[in-house]
Amino acid sequence: MLCGRWRSRHRRHEEPPVPAQVAAPVALPSPPAPQDGGNKRPGLRALKKMGLTEDEDVRAMLRGSRLCKIRSRTWKKERLYRLQEDGLSVWFQRSIPRAPSQHIFFVQHIEAVREGHQSEGLRRFGGAFEPARCLTIAFKGRRKNLDLVAPTAEEAQRWVRGLAKLRARLDAMSQRERLDHWIHFYLHRADSNQDSKMSFKEIKNLLRMVNVDMNDMYAYRLFKECDRSNNEWLEGPEIEEFLRRLLKRPELEEIFHRYSGEDRVLSTSELLEFLEDQGEDGATLAHARQLIHTYELNETAKQHELMTLDGFMMYLLSPEGAALNLAHTCVFQDMNQPLAHYFISCSHNTYLTDSQIGGPSSTEAYVRAFAQGCRCVELDCWEGPGGEPVIYHGHTLTSKILFRDVIQAVRDHAFTQLKGRVLVKGKKLPAARNEDGRVLSDREEDNEDEDEEEEAGAAEQRRRAKQISPELSALAVYCCATRLRTLRSALPQPCQVSSLSERKAKKLIREAGNSFIRHNACQLTRVYPLGLRMNSANYNPQEMWNSGCQLVALNFQTPGYEMDLNAGRFLINGQCGYVLKPACLRQPDTTFDPECPGTPRTTFTIQVLTAQQLPKLNAEKPNSIVDPLVRIEIHGVPADCACKETNYVLNNGFNPRWGQTLQFQLRAPELVLVRFVVEDYDATSPNDFVGQFTLPLSSLKQGYRHIHLLSKDGASLSPATLFVHICIQRS
Repeated sequence: MLCGRWRSRHRRHEEPPVPAQVAAPVALPSPPAPQDGGNKRPGLRALKKMGLTEDEDVRAMLRGSRLCKIRSRTWKKERLYRLQEDGLSVWFQRSIPRAPSQHIFFVQHIEAVREGHQSEGLRRFGGAFEPARCLTIAFKGRRKNLDLVAPTAEEAQRWVRGLAKLRARLDAMSQRERLDHWIHFYLHRADSNQDSKMSFKEIKNLLRMVNVDMNDMYAYRLFKECDRSNNEWLEGPEIEEFLRRLLKRPELEEIFHRYSGEDRVLSTSELLEFLEDQGEDGATLAHARQLIHTYELNETAKQHELMTLDGFMMYLLSPEGAALNLAHTCVFQDMNQPLAHYFISCSHNTYLTDSQIGGPSSTEAYVRAFAQGCRCVELDCWEGPGGEPVIYHGHTLTSKILFRDVIQAVRDHAFTQLKGRVLVKGKKLPAARNEDGRVLSDREEDNEDEDEEEEAGAAEQRRRAKQISPELSALAVYCCATRLRTLRSALPQPCQVSSLSERKAKKLIREAGNSFIRHNACQLTRVYPLGLRMNSANYNPQEMWNSGCQLVALNFQTPGYEMDLNAGRFLINGQCGYVLKPACLRQPDTTFDPECPGTPRTTFTIQVLTAQQLPKLNAEKPNSIVDPLVRIEIHGVPADCACKETNYVLNNGFNPRWGQTLQFQLRAPELVLVRFVVEDYDATSPNDFVGQFTLPLSSLKQGYRHIHLLSKDGASLSPATLFVHICIQRS
């Protein structure tokens, strides 16, 4: 669905336990290019495990290419780009005053690789270069695109093909493989002289890199236990032994031994017992056998239908062992109900990449919104030079983009999963006119009802608004913009859509409660942020969902807990951007009121056990180690909203342990979103964000589960996880 606002046709510590996780991009020394026989190099171990060391495209990327980065008509700089031997990161060098600067970006942070002039930057500034030599690397989150030109078309294709292979292999990796890959990446960095041997000093550096500050005496004891040759170096099997000790998961071993008994292997019946205790629906012996054949690493154990501890860990770290119900990652809901029965992922001022007062507008903002599952975007249309329509935030200093470029971006990127159809929401002629006979815009109608401090902006918009064109009016068939005059309509008008500011929506929720929900059971309502949010901040969308509002528009360019909630709400149902509302919000005669939800009927208990491989927050300070704590937030009706947190653990982001139980009483569990947050405790200033994961309570699986953490802008922090036990008791 497209939401068009058509304006006018004419216009610290203690000894912790023990390592490892992908941190933010860090500065690395210039890596030497691989020599012949590169498979023997220690840094290529990880890449060899991906099965790509002999691939010609990957080998070319390892040698490196001089690619020209395009940023504007005059800013074009040639840089050396080279795939690192971990196969997960690309190193590049640039020149800055006085000193060379070296950087990397990670393959897992790439959203897409586009060929030719398929970005706003290359369409505007790359005309001098043939499309076959051009490529764009688009990143997840807010990082800007990387527009590149290769010396030849073949070299551009090598990078396009090579990155595609690396991304496909990364996507296919198990969590255990990601961890193994990750630890070898840091091993390579810690081995300062690249001699494939590790001194105690290098081991200490490794520990700090992977976010653990271990007591020197304890670390040296562990080092000496692995130094079988007693020569103050670890090499080969000794390094592997050290890593195995670091990566031990005592909490998983305890659970495994509880079910496996003295023989220390799980039979199908013992695994079935574990699955039943986990609350797995329909667990059978056949399912237990299937898990053994999928996750067991030992071929002999697999042949005898037995699961070892390693296989058990592989299972619990897999998507089947995660907190998110795997069945809910596909489209599983009834998709044949009226449009008003769904929450629909919706953005506000979609064209903006920053502030709504003076920030840049870009077609890339639409591409990113679509990639995040957004299904309702906003086109703020004004007359441009020569009568050609442009899009920008009217009467502000935001930059302008061409309407035709936005429509092209919609054509190229909007229809993954979708039907290839668009609904245009806009003003319909004939329409309500004000006293001087002009047709009011959709946004202007609502602003007439706003409070006093917004009246000045509304008056300016009324002064400048002009009549929309009949051609645009004709496109608004199923989503006609209509002022919400009353909630007491004799007959529902399902083709009418009202747009409300967050303030007006909150007023209706407060004063009209159940009547507003009944209205939203039959008609679409769009809510947008107040115009006073100059920095494009967001409001809490949960309040609007509680009352059945379908189109809860947020600034997708602004990360924060609000966008985390939006991502969590639309994480399920195949991430198609449509989620069926709970039954209490779909019935025309419902008695549900979010302000009076009744007595508690669900007890939600979560035991926070451990975390694994949390990222470093400051890669430039190797001695900086996080002191993590975990906060569980409940977002639902007002009576259910709550947050509780664990104590913090000193100096250990590798495998901190809590073992604390947090409990919540819920009155409307069908609306609840659960947000798991990890922060770095600070006694003198606000805690720093480490990672989070948000999902609906109804899609949360019970039992022992891993929570796979995401960054502030929604990128994976793999292999960073929380390990928890979840219990949901419904009365």
